[in-house]
Amino acid sequence: MTLPSKLPALIAAVSLITPAWAATSGGSETPERPNILVVMVDDLGFSDLGCYGSEIETPTLDRLAANGLRFSQFYNTAKCHSSRVSLLSGQYCIQAGDVSLSKAVTSAETLAKAGYFTMMTGKWHLKKEPTDFGFDRYFGHLSGACNFYKGDHTFRLNGQKWTVPKDGFYTTIANVDHAINFLGEARKTENPWYLYIAFNAPHAPLQPLKKDYEKYQGRYQQGWDKIRDARLKKQRDLGLFGKELTASPRPDHIRAWDELSPDWKTFEEKRMMALAGMIDRVDQELGRLVANLEKAGELDNTMILFVSDNGACPYDRARGRRKIDEMPYNPNISWSDSTGWAWMRNSPFRYYKQNQFEGGVSTPAIVHWPAGLKTKPGAIVHDPAHIIDVLPTLAEICNAPVPKQWPGRELNPVSGVSLAPVFAGGSLVKRPPIHFLFGSDRGLRVGDWKLVSFKSQPWELYNMANDRTELNNLASQDPERLKTMVRQWHRMAAEVLQAPAKSRKPVATEATPHSNREWSDHSKGPTEAGPGRGKGKRKNNKRPGKK
Repeated sequence: MTLPSKLPALIAAVSLITPAWAATSGGSETPERPNILVVMVDDLGFSDLGCYGSEIETPTLDRLAANGLRFSQFYNTAKCHSSRVSLLSGQYCIQAGDVSLSKAVTSAETLAKAGYFTMMTGKWHLKKEPTDFGFDRYFGHLSGACNFYKGDHTFRLNGQKWTVPKDGFYTTIANVDHAINFLGEARKTENPWYLYIAFNAPHAPLQPLKKDYEKYQGRYQQGWDKIRDARLKKQRDLGLFGKELTASPRPDHIRAWDELSPDWKTFEEKRMMALAGMIDRVDQELGRLVANLEKAGELDNTMILFVSDNGACPYDRARGRRKIDEMPYNPNISWSDSTGWAWMRNSPFRYYKQNQFEGGVSTPAIVHWPAGLKTKPGAIVHDPAHIIDVLPTLAEICNAPVPKQWPGRELNPVSGVSLAPVFAGGSLVKRPPIHFLFGSDRGLRVGDWKLVSFKSQPWELYNMANDRTELNNLASQDPERLKTMVRQWHRMAAEVLQAPAKSRKPVATEATPHSNREWSDHSKGPTEAGPGRGKGKRKNNKRPGKK
C-alpha cells in the first residue's frame, strides 16, 4: 500500500459500522489481530509537526495523518516519566506505583500473554529494565536523557550492558536500526508483534545531525513572533480545532523578538534550527521504518500510534555557559531548551512541560491503521483522550484481556478507556473525568470544563468548548461548578490515584508572586567573552497569561 502524499479533506461525516478491529484476511470471518507500533517522542510541542501547523518537514507523519486520524485534544501528564508510566499501564502515575510500576501490569505483559512478540527501543526512564516488564527485546538507555552522539553508561541490549560506539552513533538512528532488527526476529515467529519506540528527541541536549541542522539554515531569522503567527495561520487553514479560537498572547517573561540583541537572535535562531533538525530526523527514521513495514506487507494491519510525553520544554538551564560561536552538532556541545521557542512550539496554547495548562498536557496524537480505522482518511477527532487510554485500547483491538492479577504485584484497576469506538467512527460518549497532577501543578477535565492550578496558586476554571486556550478564567462567575470540580479533584486524587496527603493539600486562596528562575528571567543573551545582553526594558515576572 502506498501512502497518499497530500492531505485530503480533514473533517467528514462517518458511519458507525463494523468494529474497527474486525479486519479480515482472505475472506475469513475470523478477525486478524493487528501488529502494534507505538511511537513516543520527548518534549514535542503541539504545533511541531506539519500536520499540526509546523514549517518543520515531517512528510512521514503528515502522510500517516492524512491516511489515518489525528486528535486535537489528546492529553498526557506534562512530564517525561509519568507519561511513560501511564502509557504502559493505563493508570495514572502514582496509581500505578510510579516508576516502579509495582501496582500495574504493562501493555507488553498484557500482549505477550496473548501471544504477541514484544519489543522496545529508546528511552526507558523507569526502574529496572523493559525486559523486566514483558518486553522480549530491548535496546536503548535507561536514563531520562543522554548525549545523542555519545550516549551514556545506561544503554542495554536485551538486559545486558551495551557500550556505545565511539564513532558513527546517533541515538535516533540507532533506535530504528535495532527496531528493524527486532522486527526480523518477530516475523520468524509468525506471531503478531508489538513494538514500542521511545525517541529521546527532541529533548535536550539539543544535538542534531549536521546535515539536518543545515537543512534549516535561514528559516528562523524572522523569530518566534512571526513563526508563531505562521503556525497559527496554518492551524486555521487545516481546520485543526473545528472552530476559530483566540491564540494565547506572548507572556511577559518572553521578550519580543525585535527586542533581542543581534547576538542573542543569532543564538536563538541556531537553537530552533537544532530543534527542527532533531524533529526532522525522527520523521526520517519513521519513514525508514514505515518503508520496512510496507515492504513486508504489514503496513495495512499495523496500528500505528504516535504521541508525545508532554509539551515543549521551557527550561533554559546553563544560560551562563552559552557561546555564540558553538555548533550544536558538535558531540561535546550540550545546549538546553529555549523558553521563547517553547512558547512558539506550543501554539496556540499557554504554558509548558510540567504545567497542567494545555501547553503542557496537550500534544499531537496520530493513528494510522488502514485495515481497522472506519473514519474517513484525514479525520480530526475532537473527543478528549488521554495517554492512560493506550493500554485498554491495545487490549481491546488485540483481543488481549488485561490481567487482573500478576505475581509479586497488587494491581490497581486501569483508569483509561478504550479508543476503539473512535477508531470505528464513533465517539467516547461517556468519557470519565481526566485527572492531572504533577508536583504542585493540578488539573481536572470534566466534559467541556477544565479546572487548573498553577504551582498551587488559586484554582482557575475554563470552558474548553469556547475557550480552548484558557484565557477567560470563570472561577468567580461559576463558584458552584468550581467547588464541585475541586471536590472531584480531591476525591480522585485520594481514591483513584492514591496520592499522598502532601500532594492533596488545598491550593492557595489568593494569588502570590511566583518566580521560576528557569524561565521567568529571560533577559540574558548568549556569551562569548560577554557579547551583549538583550536590549530594551526588562519585563516583569508575572505569570504568563495572567492579567
